[in-house]
Amino acid sequence: MTNSPLGLSPELTMLGPDFPFSYDHWLAHPAGLGVLPADRCGAPVAVVGGGIAGITAAYELLRLGLRPVVYEPGAIGGRMRSVAFPGHPDQHAEMGAMRFPPTARALAHYIDLVGLATRPFPNPLAECTPATLVDLGGQQHLARELADLPSLYQEVADAWDKTLRESAELATLDDALRRREVGTLKAVWNRLVAELDDTSFHGFLATSPFFASFRHREVFGQVGFGTGGWDTDFPNTVLDVLRLVLTGANEDQVSIVGGCQRLPERLWAHAPADAAHWPAGTSLAGLHGGAPRPAVTGLARVGDGFAVTDADGRVEQYPAVVVTAPHRVLVTRVEGARALFSAADWTALERTHYMCASKLYVLVDRPFWQDLDPATGEPVLAMTLTDRSPRSTYLLDDGPDRPAVMCLSYTWNDDSLKVAPLSAEQRLDVTLRALADIYPGVDIRSHIIAGPLCVSWEDEPDFLGAFKANLPGHYRYQRRLFTHFMQADAPPERRGLFLAGDDVSWTGGFAEGAVTTALNAVWGVLHHLGGGARPDNPGPGDLFDRFAPVALPE
Repeated sequence: MTNSPLGLSPELTMLGPDFPFSYDHWLAHPAGLGVLPADRCGAPVAVVGGGIAGITAAYELLRLGLRPVVYEPGAIGGRMRSVAFPGHPDQHAEMGAMRFPPTARALAHYIDLVGLATRPFPNPLAECTPATLVDLGGQQHLARELADLPSLYQEVADAWDKTLRESAELATLDDALRRREVGTLKAVWNRLVAELDDTSFHGFLATSPFFASFRHREVFGQVGFGTGGWDTDFPNTVLDVLRLVLTGANEDQVSIVGGCQRLPERLWAHAPADAAHWPAGTSLAGLHGGAPRPAVTGLARVGDGFAVTDADGRVEQYPAVVVTAPHRVLVTRVEGARALFSAADWTALERTHYMCASKLYVLVDRPFWQDLDPATGEPVLAMTLTDRSPRSTYLLDDGPDRPAVMCLSYTWNDDSLKVAPLSAEQRLDVTLRALADIYPGVDIRSHIIAGPLCVSWEDEPDFLGAFKANLPGHYRYQRRLFTHFMQADAPPERRGLFLAGDDVSWTGGFAEGAVTTALNAVWGVLHHLGGGARPDNPGPGDLFDRFAPVALPE
């Protein structure tokens, strides 16, 4: 366990190649994010959604001296959802986000700000993972590092490395990202965007001479490296995968001690020491009387501002709105939203493609997987990657004498849809049968003391999917959404509403993208209301022309 915010590496950050603005530097600068005209202080701004993007945006708007009004139909946190096991309030299941890379420097700023600790997450073959069992085609291999696996797996890892270097100029991009050398980074990445926008992840592999073997592609898809299997990403654009690889998003990940939902909850209750306009001790929770407003059901343009209708029928007017809700919710559940966007932007919203994802958790009496098999001397059970229905099983404990958490199954897309109609108990039965085939003689059920707890994000009415993942050819849509905060050239009727959240970011499913797009929206609101960043600490919009994502021909 470490008390530093994610154990930050000075070499690499999630400084994305599409828009390599240093959000971590902007946040850390003593000048702050900007200043408002005095007559705008205290002005209300609606924030639709109380996930990490919405709470980040609201917190920074509060610091600037505005009055953010958060609308959230559920609990603060969104997909940063930590659910306690019944009867065990100190033990939780991470239903959405559960692991974060050390390169997520903007996220780390807030983790540090509210005093949360982190610890390494036991991914497959991670240094903190005692053992990893790979189960493919009915054959099992126990390993602690890649070298322990048969040569086939090492060949696959080597093929992936060579493909990245030969087909994606990994070495050049890695060096430019570490040095924050924007010129080289943009020149190489912009060319790759034009070349690869129409290429799926599987197509990228299939055209590589290093993945000429179907068996190598199959093994890579089922096991992968870092966080595990990759085949659920095979239909998606390879650009999404390359972004994650380049920024180290899948390496050396950590979890937040006590549950990731503590981060948005603590930001909600945190009183910034340097807030403009507000008296000392003012927090988001205090401004809201402890609870956010209910779900937004309607949006409309009223004069120079907006009317927001909530589920209680209350209508409030605001000079600006930040929308962090999932796009599927925005386009299907919010009346009047279509009129607030251009036809091109609305098409991009409609085309947002989501991944499905499901998880199944139980609480067990102790980390019994640390017991040794007397016949082999090896642990009786290990972190597991398999081609069977569970796909991946994670083992999480706080010591030998305490209850421990098992994420029995974490699946995506087709694998998630297989269990979507099943109850938690039915999912448990299916999963335990599969694990019994892998670990005959290990009675997992006898150790369960609470649960099962499960989620299928595609069935969650306030989300309708797990996270955005672009398909081939979607780069132009993604660019429209990401750059929506730049509104100086937009007609007046298109100004004042700002999109944020990981749907808008280049790295869907990662909290860092949610946080950084929230900061883009904060910059947009600041400028829309007549303020601006300070000259010695320019914001993302001030440097947009230098860092702008490449515009492909329409």
